[in-house]
Amino acid sequence: MQAQVAFPSLIIPARVFDGQEMHESWVVLIENGKIKAVGPIGQLSIPSNAKRIELPGTTLLPGLIEGHSHLLLHPYNETSWNDQVLVESEAERVVRATVHARKTLEAGFTTVRDLGSEGAGYADVGLKQAIEKGIIPGPRMLVAGPAIVATGSYGPKGFAAHVEVPLGAEEADGVDNLIKVVRNQMGKGADVVKVYADYRWGLRNEARATFSLEELQLMVKTAASSGRGVVAHAGTVEGMRRAILAGVVSIEHGDEGTPEIFKLMAEKGVALCPTLAAGDAILQYRGWKKGIDPDPERIVQKRKTFAQALAAGVTILAGGDVGVFAHGDNARELEMMVDYGMKPLDVLKSATSINAKVFGLQDQLGAIRPGLLADILVVDGRPDQNIQDLRKIRLVIKQGNVVFEK
Repeated sequence: MQAQVAFPSLIIPARVFDGQEMHESWVVLIENGKIKAVGPIGQLSIPSNAKRIELPGTTLLPGLIEGHSHLLLHPYNETSWNDQVLVESEAERVVRATVHARKTLEAGFTTVRDLGSEGAGYADVGLKQAIEKGIIPGPRMLVAGPAIVATGSYGPKGFAAHVEVPLGAEEADGVDNLIKVVRNQMGKGADVVKVYADYRWGLRNEARATFSLEELQLMVKTAASSGRGVVAHAGTVEGMRRAILAGVVSIEHGDEGTPEIFKLMAEKGVALCPTLAAGDAILQYRGWKKGIDPDPERIVQKRKTFAQALAAGVTILAGGDVGVFAHGDNARELEMMVDYGMKPLDVLKSATSINAKVFGLQDQLGAIRPGLLADILVVDGRPDQNIQDLRKIRLVIKQGNVVFEK
């Protein structure tokens, strides 16, 4: 349950990460759901009636932002993706999603970019609205509805040609159809348009590019007319190249990227959401004993391409493709970003101010500064030195409401 913070309230941690830097001995004053003042306590005007919340030894951060989630999915080692799409009822999937939303929020992620309902239509829009109305606890959501895929490319697959099955996304092709589908999705509540620039539909079931450059450009142009961006699932060089040139906001996954492709991303200002934890989880579901067995080739390759993206100066988002692995375990991605070569402080930036900027939320979220919404996470320890400390949660506040306290 959400408990209203007594206003004004002064939170006194050991230090504050403001979205860019760590500040020792700073405090944060919140009032009416927003951040009223930040800084050393001696330099602030503190109302005499302010409630003091003293949390020694802790670090206060902006509420974390999950860059790639699927609240309507749950781990594939519980139920396969095909069976979630084809066998589970939409009612079951929505009920599960309400639990996922609560777990995500209690893990300190107060905002999520949810990139595809995976066969559940616009249930993500309804979930978002239920959270906004206060019916259920959960993070604020940016939703995509059904992703857009080229005809014939997406799943579930493996059925005879005469069998028609529900798809995990919406098919669209060609000028008129693409424009109509993009506009229809936006009209039904999509905040962002998700497209699959490649998928496993090659002659030998390998990933290959799907939409042409012109089709991708058309979707970007159509979405932009309403102020929305397009994000692209892309892992192949050609799929990434087309999506980058088309002007997407971000590439999701980017597994087969090259130094040349990452250089192009940096030049065009296209961000990378690497989803490190998803591949890691899937390989473990298939039998890889992490920490015991040698790293599979997919992991070796992912480490290599992630390092190349960092070296090229690509903007790195924090997003794990949560749903492939358990909701509430979102910090797994942040821990892996450090393991794969990022500094903990840079990971904290990705999960706060950088995600906020790329998602167009920088005037509301992602930083601790006066005027922004009071989305706050307080943890024991120093996550700028040990990223695992993000799991030592003491307090989660969303827009001035205490949503988790320990």
